[in-house]
Amino acid sequence: MDLNLWLVLGLAFFFGLGWIAARIDIKQIVSESRALPDSYFRGLNFLLNDNADKAIEAFIEVSKTEHQSAELQFALGGLFRRRGEVDRAIRMHQSLTERNDIGNEEKTQALFELAQDYLKAGLLDRAEAVFLDLRGTAYGRQTLRFLLDIYVQEKEWAKAIATSKDLEVSTALDLQMEIANYYCEMALSDHTHSRTAAAAENLANALTANRRCVRANILKGEWAAQAGDYEAAIAAISVRRARCTWGWWRRKCRNATTSSGAPRKACNCCVAIRSAILRSTC
Repeated sequence: MDLNLWLVLGLAFFFGLGWIAARIDIKQIVSESRALPDSYFRGLNFLLNDNADKAIEAFIEVSKTEHQSAELQFALGGLFRRRGEVDRAIRMHQSLTERNDIGNEEKTQALFELAQDYLKAGLLDRAEAVFLDLRGTAYGRQTLRFLLDIYVQEKEWAKAIATSKDLEVSTALDLQMEIANYYCEMALSDHTHSRTAAAAENLANALTANRRCVRANILKGEWAAQAGDYEAAIAAISVRRARCTWGWWRRKCRNATTSSGAPRKACNCCVAIRSAILRSTC
């Protein structure tokens, strides 16, 4: 009987503690909700009624009046960018970088978001400058990926190569195929501007990065054939992944015959290359 009494008393005691804790939580929730401005609840109401534009305006009003609204400003900035309203997103994130009541971590996050706003708006120079400042921060790896995208868009191949190498170190990714392609782009530019030595050097760099790079071997073979070095052309296309190119080479030889006026040499090159391809297994 005494044991049952103690069990009942114990249950009643713990039930009482739970009730008191619940009352305290409810009071805290009520007090916090009363502290929120009316604009916040208007914004929620607009969201619930699928009126995103009015919800955004209401939340902007909150962000202007509430000093503890950094998270809300981040959310609004991201929402603006997704909706394509990059001007608003830029203003929102710029205002975050200028606030004195937030920590360095939040300011760094604001800079990262601002750089993405610039990128979305096509302001590549501004985006690049901010991303460069963010190297060495918690956003370092993501920053390198964005920088690589910028350099590829701007055709800044030397910077793309350097950034790819940094990415390999920081992420353990294998980007040698991409690096070889960037070297090929540099080689093409050099060849177009008659910088023969530089073009050859960049092709060599491409093949160092990826010795089976099809594009590099085809370019090497094509330029060797144009220079009349048919043995080098055959050696270039004999690389395993560049072997099945007989139709391409025949068209190149026909073009060479037409443009150079040397049908016999071009034909000899064509026959030699065809024989080399037939001896290889695709």
